Amino acid sequence: MKIGIIGTGYVGLPTGVGFAELGNKVVCIDKDEVKIKALKAGKLTIFEDGLETLFQQNVRDGRLGFTSSTAEGVKEADVVLIAVGTPPDPVTKEADLHYIYSAAAELAPHLTGYTVIATKSTVPVGTGDEVEKIIRKNNPHAEFDVVSLPEFLREGFAVHDFFAPDRIVVGINNSRAESVLKEMYKPFEGKAPVLFVNRRSAETIKYASNAFLAMKIHYINEMADFCEKAGADIFDVAKGMGLDRRIGERFLNPGPGYGGSCFPKDTNAMAWMGKKYGAPLTLIEAAIRGNDLRKTKMAERILRQVQGIKQAKIAVWGLAFKNGTDDVRESPALQIVEQMLKNGARLCVFDPKAMGNASRVLGDSVEYASSELEAAKDADVLAILTEWDNFASVNLTELKAIMRQPKIVDLRNMLKSKQPERLGFVYQCIGKI
Repeated sequence: MKIGIIGTGYVGLPTGVGFAELGNKVVCIDKDEVKIKALKAGKLTIFEDGLETLFQQNVRDGRLGFTSSTAEGVKEADVVLIAVGTPPDPVTKEADLHYIYSAAAELAPHLTGYTVIATKSTVPVGTGDEVEKIIRKNNPHAEFDVVSLPEFLREGFAVHDFFAPDRIVVGINNSRAESVLKEMYKPFEGKAPVLFVNRRSAETIKYASNAFLAMKIHYINEMADFCEKAGADIFDVAKGMGLDRRIGERFLNPGPGYGGSCFPKDTNAMAWMGKKYGAPLTLIEAAIRGNDLRKTKMAERILRQVQGIKQAKIAVWGLAFKNGTDDVRESPALQIVEQMLKNGARLCVFDPKAMGNASRVLGDSVEYASSELEAAKDADVLAILTEWDNFASVNLTELKAIMRQPKIVDLRNMLKSKQPERLGFVYQCIGKI
């Protein structure tokens, strides 16, 4: 099949590489000429674990191409995936659909033959209806159908999730589009359930899923706070909860709060839609408020460790919102860093992949280190904010020797199994006294 993908970000690029690896002819489209030039030269513009090898292989084999021309990308395509951003409105927090609608208007004149147009971006309920109207207005004679294909790729695990999905959800309103999409997803037959629903249901599924997971994260974080006060151990509590198959063990890891490009944006958008349709989503609204407040509480937890110390140095390990990606959008780590900076803290930071993206946000307000140990040198406290594997394998004896004061605030519970207290560290993790 020939597949066009509009957008080369954290959704579009892994999706394009994945479909190319399955043997399709894929053309990725982006208006950013600099980005397209880099991709054509064989340079990935995002970091995603495991993506580089597949990217290079499919470019080399001619199955994956790039263009800034919408006409070139969608010409004779069987399926066009719209995978552009839907950032939150700064005031209402509803999803901004400007890029979606612009993509629909731009592709419409270039459709040749029957084409399935799929919204891969996370979009509010009813967006498919509007996309259909826009295409019809700009090309009344076009032969097409609009479907919803919500993506469930986790950043840092996008390659794995593409080839081993939990489920594939397809929102369609007629059987002609269904036959095309069954062909596109044929390699997944017997490997993952494929759920065909109407378009509005598919649009809702993505938001409902992300909002539920965000609430689960916030719940275990509040339970961790309770355990610290009550003398319980959140790790034992989470294990006991997870053994109940109705609850499950995933997303029961306490931390600094949920973040990233999906959960904050999607919970806010879902809450806005609840108000729009007169069906208030009070649990989601409470999780949003609590998660926002948690970043401030976590910053205060770190700052208490240097209270009264003149010109204290705080070392920060981790700036990406999670391991396996260089994405810092809505990163809890960055939000905590920014909160500490507001309080006049002096910070030296390190992240193995996200330094470039983080520096565009933080500028010269922090010091940048080339390694975790360089960041920790002469520090009065170390704050671990992202769960990179190499942080867990640090030599604690060496770490203690270079720090001015042996204090660690581990907001990802990376070192709890190594018992840093035995070496004389003042160690604080989440959910345990």
